[in-house]
Amino acid sequence: MREAVYISVLIPVFNEDENIFPLWQALQPALEALGKPFEVIFVNDGSRDGTEAKLSAVAAGDARVRVINFRRNLGQTAATMAGIDHARGAIIVPMDGDLQNDPKDIARLVAKLSDGYDVVSGWRQARQDNFVRRTFPSRIANWLISKVSGVKLRDYGCTLKAYRREVLQGFRLYGEMHRFVPIYAHWQGGRITEIPVAHHPRRFGQSKYGLNRILKVLLDLMVVKFLTQYATKPIYVFGLIGLAFMVLAVLAGIYAIYLKFAHEISLVQTPLPLLVTLSFITGVMCTLMGLLAELLVRVYFGLQHEAHYPIKSKLNFEPDRAPVLPVQEEPIF
Repeated sequence: MREAVYISVLIPVFNEDENIFPLWQALQPALEALGKPFEVIFVNDGSRDGTEAKLSAVAAGDARVRVINFRRNLGQTAATMAGIDHARGAIIVPMDGDLQNDPKDIARLVAKLSDGYDVVSGWRQARQDNFVRRTFPSRIANWLISKVSGVKLRDYGCTLKAYRREVLQGFRLYGEMHRFVPIYAHWQGGRITEIPVAHHPRRFGQSKYGLNRILKVLLDLMVVKFLTQYATKPIYVFGLIGLAFMVLAVLAGIYAIYLKFAHEISLVQTPLPLLVTLSFITGVMCTLMGLLAELLVRVYFGLQHEAHYPIKSKLNFEPDRAPVLPVQEEPIF
């Protein structure tokens, strides 16, 4: 029987052909030193350079290396989700493929899990990135995410983390939400801690991130906040907003009537009738949106196990079993 995998290392890569061989050369001894069966899953996010060819060469030389090639570039979140879906290990360790994370830190992360934690997050205490374009915006984002989510981490952007498999079950990642995985794990009841990890300057290639991702992160943070508190009860959000507008409509109507009879001010002389009408319509629309959201939530939970990333090919994966179709009886006329 095939030996069970204990650690799955997930590495999304995009146009990192110069880093593939050095990364594997650093990973192999670091993982073998753990004395546990492991696998390394590279998710090639539609690279347009020689990344796919070099990953094929690495996978051909070691069956512990598994490769998923996307047909096109879908982003780090989709690549991370694909790695989680295909991982077999009891412990899942995502990391970057640009050689800035140190494979030697994996042992420290895994060892910290034995203290009773479900998530151990890396903290790039001495970050080797441009301060203005990368480090400073990241600090602001980390502070904001911690405040909104209630999960306090110094470095949400550090990919190097260790998860127990069970806290990664039952959710899907979209947009730029890969950095919010600890929040989802906390939502599942996981215990989270953070330890400093090494961070090296990038040697080859260029960073794929810029300041344009800040707005995406903020919008995704709103989605995460909504999902963590109101995913199963959206009517509480839309219904309360709708109720507030209806109350405003009633109050504006009462005040308009008061002006009419107490001060003989005609309704058409004030904007109150328009405010009543718009507030009432808005309240009704918000309530209806809440009911529609309730239906969509049920559809979401019914489809959340569907994959949303097109895979071009896989290496060192077992062939998928063909689905067993029900027997179709001949129609009787």
